[in-house]
Amino acid sequence: MTALDADRLRTELVTLQAYAALDVVASTGSTNTDLIEAARTGAADYTVLIAEEQTAGVGRLARTWVSPAGAGLYLSVLLRPAEVPPEATGSLAIVAGLALTDLCDDLGVAATLKWPNDVLVGNGKLAGVLAELVPQRAVVLGIGLNVQPLGDVEPGPGGLAATSLAEHGARTTDRTEIAATLLRRLAERERAWRVAHGDLAKAGLLADYREACGTLGRTVTVSLPQGETRTGTAVDVDAVGRLTIEDDNGQRSTVLAGDVIHLR
Repeated sequence: MTALDADRLRTELVTLQAYAALDVVASTGSTNTDLIEAARTGAADYTVLIAEEQTAGVGRLARTWVSPAGAGLYLSVLLRPAEVPPEATGSLAIVAGLALTDLCDDLGVAATLKWPNDVLVGNGKLAGVLAELVPQRAVVLGIGLNVQPLGDVEPGPGGLAATSLAEHGARTTDRTEIAATLLRRLAERERAWRVAHGDLAKAGLLADYREACGTLGRTVTVSLPQGETRTGTAVDVDAVGRLTIEDDNGQRSTVLAGDVIHLR
């Protein structure tokens, strides 16, 4: 295992003012948890924390994110988008999903997005995003990306198995290079989103998301946070990231958050 080169990352990303601060730690429970605490004590906008491994990595709906040393990229970014209304910050996870597909394009890996923010290659899950709101108008954006095969990992919802960049012929599996590219792509996408006050359409991101989203046009079941489920055809994503579903009777409804399973 080649360790992440923190000095190189700081030179490429902090010295050039894309980010305010960047640290790499050998091990932590969760980079999101650490940055949430840092946000409460005044850490700067565009602060990055990357871990070689996480011992208590968390995905959406409090699921465990397997984070073995050296096998992936586990990072969180603290953002303070004062220009974005609180009700629009939910679309930030979609911004991160686009940055991940940008990265995959750079690496020669054909990836798609499963709404709202899972990155798939074929029928395998390559990466996930977890955005958590923090008091004082901050968001901690966590990204987990599998670089090397994880071995025997329990499949996610809908039977999605974990997959990795290495399994799909990525141009490089150098995690330092991957981290630098991903963070640059994220900075580009996030700045456009911030200038547009969180409106994906005005930021020029909505059309890109619709094109990258493999959920659209599929029959899906969505498990909602309240325990309800909805089944229908996913027909659109709007400017704040909500998914529109049309049932067999032609009735449409929008979903802001939920767990999607692609049925066919």
